[in-house]
Amino acid sequence: MRKEVWFGLSIMTMIVIAIFTLMPAPSDMTNGHLGLLMLGLIVLAIMLGFPTAFTLMGMGVMFTWFAYRNVNPDIAVQQTLDLMVQRAYAVMANDVLISVPLFVFMGYLVERANLIDRLFKSLHLAMARLPGSLAVATVITCAIFATATGIVGAVVTLMGLLAMPAMLKAGYNVKLAAGAITAGGCLGILIPPSVLLIVYGATAGVSVVKLYAGAFFPGIMLALLYVGYVIIIAKIKPHWAPPLPEQDRMVPLPSYVPAIGRTGRSNAFGSLITALKGRSNAAVPMRVILSQLFVALLPALAFAAIMGFAYQTVTQQKAAADTELIEMGTGFNGGGTEAGSDSGLAEPPVEGGLAEPQVEGGLAEPPQEGESKAQPSASAGTGASDAQAAKEAAPAASATTPPASPAQAAEEEGVKAPSGYWIAFAIGLAALAIFYAVLSFARLEIFKMLLGSFFPLALLILAVLGAIVFGLATPTEAAAMGSMGGLLLAAAYRRLNFGVLRESVYLTAKTSAMVCWLFVGSSIFSAAFALLGGQEIINNWVLSMDLTPIQFMILAQVVIFLLGWPLEWTEIIVIFMPIFIPLLPHFNIDPLFFGLLVALNLQTAFLSPPVAMAAFYLKGVSPPHVTLNQIFLGMLPFMAIQVFALILLYTFPAIGLWLPELLYK
Repeated sequence: MRKEVWFGLSIMTMIVIAIFTLMPAPSDMTNGHLGLLMLGLIVLAIMLGFPTAFTLMGMGVMFTWFAYRNVNPDIAVQQTLDLMVQRAYAVMANDVLISVPLFVFMGYLVERANLIDRLFKSLHLAMARLPGSLAVATVITCAIFATATGIVGAVVTLMGLLAMPAMLKAGYNVKLAAGAITAGGCLGILIPPSVLLIVYGATAGVSVVKLYAGAFFPGIMLALLYVGYVIIIAKIKPHWAPPLPEQDRMVPLPSYVPAIGRTGRSNAFGSLITALKGRSNAAVPMRVILSQLFVALLPALAFAAIMGFAYQTVTQQKAAADTELIEMGTGFNGGGTEAGSDSGLAEPPVEGGLAEPQVEGGLAEPPQEGESKAQPSASAGTGASDAQAAKEAAPAASATTPPASPAQAAEEEGVKAPSGYWIAFAIGLAALAIFYAVLSFARLEIFKMLLGSFFPLALLILAVLGAIVFGLATPTEAAAMGSMGGLLLAAAYRRLNFGVLRESVYLTAKTSAMVCWLFVGSSIFSAAFALLGGQEIINNWVLSMDLTPIQFMILAQVVIFLLGWPLEWTEIIVIFMPIFIPLLPHFNIDPLFFGLLVALNLQTAFLSPPVAMAAFYLKGVSPPHVTLNQIFLGMLPFMAIQVFALILLYTFPAIGLWLPELLYK
C-alpha cells in the first residue's frame, strides 16, 4: 500500500480514537457533546471521500433534527425543514456571492485564450541572465496567470505541461521544478481577485473590497519570497538549476535590424532615431521605423501618463484636504471655547443696543494695550467715534476670516505635490533612462513579446482590482467587467468560438454550483452545531484557558495549518471559520487581519499531503519518472516559506493593513 494511503488512514484512525476517548458515555452525553461528535464525523467523512457539500447538509439536517427532537418531538421535522429553507434562502440572498461565477468565468476565458505559452516564453527570455531563470519565470508566470484565473488546478496543469519538460530538459532538479510549479500555481487563492477571499468575506461578514486591498501586498511578498528562494538555491547549488546555453537565449531578430542597427546589440532607441534621417537604411520603409520607434517609446508615454494622472490626483487630494481643514477651523473658531462666550451673542449686538457695553466694558482694554500710541490721537479728533468704530470693525472682520487667509495664499501660490511624488518621479525617470540606455534590438523584441502576453493580462488584472480598490465599482460589477475583458481578450487572440464559450459557461456553472452548495451545507451545519451547543462548548473551553490575544492567534493559525493537511480550503472556510470568528471580539482581533492570516495560511492546503491537490494535478501531467514523493519533497521548502511569510505578516501587520487604512479611513 502507498505511503500516502497509510498516512491518510493513520490520521483517520487518530480522529476515531480521539472521538471515542474524549466523548463521554452515551448516558452522560449532552447536546454539546453531540455537536463535537458531529464536527469529528464530518472531518472523517470528508477524508473518506464523501462529497463535502452534501455531507455537510446531510449531517446538519440529521443533527438538527436531534436538537429539535429533544425539545419538542412533535414539530421537530417541521422545524428542521424550515431551517433548511431559511438557510438556503439566506445563501441565495447573499449579494457577495454573485461575483463568484463572474470571476470564475473570467478565469476560464483567460485560460482558454492560450496566453500562458507566450507569457512563459517571453518571461523566460526576459530573465535569462538570472540564476535559475526557468524556475523564476515559472513562478512569475504562475503568479500572473493564477491571479488572472484564480483556478489552481488549471494553472498547475498547464504549467506542468509547459514548464516541467523545459526545466527537466535544461537539467533542473525535479524537486525544485515541482515546487516552483505547485507553489506558484497556488498563489491565485491569495492574490486578488480571489474566490477564497470572497468566500471568507461572505462567511465572516467582512468587506471583500478591504480584503482585496489587504491581500495585495502579502500576495506579492509571498511571490517575491518564492523568487528569492529559487535564486538563492540556484546560487548555492548550481547543478540544481544550471544556466541556459547561449542558443536558448537567442532572440530571432527582424530582417530590417542589420540595415538600422548593424547588430542586434546596438542601442535600439538611438538607432531608430538616427534611421529617421539616415541614408544607409533607405531600403527600410519609413512606416516600419516609425512603428518600431512608437513601440520603443511606449514605456516613456506610459510613464508620462501615469505620473500626470498621479500629479492631478495628489494635488486634488491635497487641495481637498486643505479645504476641509479650513472649514473645520472656521467652525471651531466660530464655536470654540475662546470665542464661545461671544459667538452666541454676536448677532444680537448687530441688531440691538449692545454696542455700548462693548465700548464701556473691558473689551476696550486690549485695543488700548496694542495701540497705546494711536489712542490719544483718536480721542483728540472730532471723528473719534468713527475711528473707534473702524478699529472695532477691523478685528471683527479679521475674526470672521482668519482661516480663509491661508487658503487664499495657497490658491495664489498653487497646490504643490508632496515630496513622495517627486521621489517616485525621480526613481521612475532614472529607471526609464536605464531602460533606454540598455535597450538593444534583442531586448526590444523581448519587450514586444511581453506586450503581446504579459501586459494584456496585467491591464485586465489592474483594471478589475483598481475598480474595486478605488471604489469605482463593487466586486460584482468589477467581476462583470473582468468577464467582458476575458471575452475581449479571447477574441483578440482569436480563441473565442462557440466551443470555448460553451465549455467556459459549463465549467463556470459547475464550479459556482459547488461553491453555492458548500455555502448551503455549511450554513445548515453551522446552525445545527450552534443548536446543539457545540459553539458554546468551544467558546467556554477557549476562554477557560485564559489566553492572551497573541496566544489565541497562534493557536488558531496552528489549528488551521494542521487542518490544511487533510482538508481543502473550502472545507476549512465554511466549517471552521464560523467557530473561530465569534471568538475574535473577545480577544480584540480585527476580522480583516485574521482573514489575511487565514488566506496566507491556507496556501498550505494545496501543498500539504495527503490532500495536496496541486501535487496530484502536477503528477497527472508529469513524465513517468517523476514520482509523487519527489513532488511532495519539492513542496516542503515552499511550505516553510509560507510559514515564514505568515510570521512576517503577523509581526508587521502594516503589510496587509496599510493599504486598506490608506484607502478607506
